[in-house]
Amino acid sequence: MTSTLNITPLGDWLAVSDKPFVIAGPCSAETEEQVMETAFGLTGISQVKVFRAGIWKPRTRPGAFEGVGNSGLKWLHRVKKETGLLVTVEVANPRHVEEALDHDIDILWIGARTVVNPFAVQEIGEAIGGRDIPVMIKNPLNPDLKTWIGAIERLNQLGLQKLVAVHRGFSFFNRSPYRNAPMWEIPIELKRLFPNLPVISDPSHICGNREMIPATIQKALDLEMNGLMIEVHNNPVKALTDKNQQITPVQLREMLSKLILRRESGSIEFENKLEELRSEIDKLDEELMDILARRMKVVEDIGTYKKSNKITILQLKRWNQIINDRIEAGEKMGMSREFMLKLLQTLHEEGIQRQIDVMNRED
Repeated sequence: MTSTLNITPLGDWLAVSDKPFVIAGPCSAETEEQVMETAFGLTGISQVKVFRAGIWKPRTRPGAFEGVGNSGLKWLHRVKKETGLLVTVEVANPRHVEEALDHDIDILWIGARTVVNPFAVQEIGEAIGGRDIPVMIKNPLNPDLKTWIGAIERLNQLGLQKLVAVHRGFSFFNRSPYRNAPMWEIPIELKRLFPNLPVISDPSHICGNREMIPATIQKALDLEMNGLMIEVHNNPVKALTDKNQQITPVQLREMLSKLILRRESGSIEFENKLEELRSEIDKLDEELMDILARRMKVVEDIGTYKKSNKITILQLKRWNQIINDRIEAGEKMGMSREFMLKLLQTLHEEGIQRQIDVMNRED
């Protein structure tokens, strides 16, 4: 998957000198008093540059609070005027775009449910037209990097260059302490593919509860995410949406004060030692790839032998034995059960495909 994005650097359109750069505000704008009290509570926090609030909030099932609608735009405009903060709101269709732009909203964001629909993304991009406004794109609900990239590319091809990806975690069927599993490897891969694209992290939606937010913020920064989007409410326990994951301005200030801001590079001695260790990794990776190639050759030989003897590919008894034996051995060597299971499943899937190819090959 290769592509190029024409992206305006984040620092060219937003003051991000105070680390980390933070977007903060309530999940939902509920009342003018709630919005203003929260915004004024954030004004003394130097890292907060943008105030966020949802005003169109369609829920999974009807009947729950679905946002205040257009009246919330007037409150956001007041926040901008009285606090100096930039303001951002989620848009899900062209009408939202027009309403937001008519009220001088500074930044738009596209939510996880909208990102999965290329028709909706196209319509939103076309509604923005040639207007020079930043757009943030949240990752889709499911762990699908291609869909995330597709939405970003679609907007970029429509001429939008002030783009930011927002990592908000992914729905995952396995049990997890997170509301949305972070799956850090996905935003890391996005950064690798598009190093000029800013990627910020949304620990509120990743965690689903305020207790886990500090550690998740720290990890996001340690992984060189470019900023944070955090849900902040003047009175979270009375919030109409997502009250468990919202924090107060005071709590945000405390969390940010305790962060460890690590450098991206170290001294000459540090870099030399790091290069030595990386060279060792490179050598081990070469050995590992050689072993994997030889393993797959044996797998193909097994496939050939099964084919000649008219034996089915999948042997469940053998597979269960491998799972049990290899995981136990891996744990004794200090590797986690989760890692070993994922590794073995990947090897097994590749091995099955190799044997299928052998079975389908004409003699």
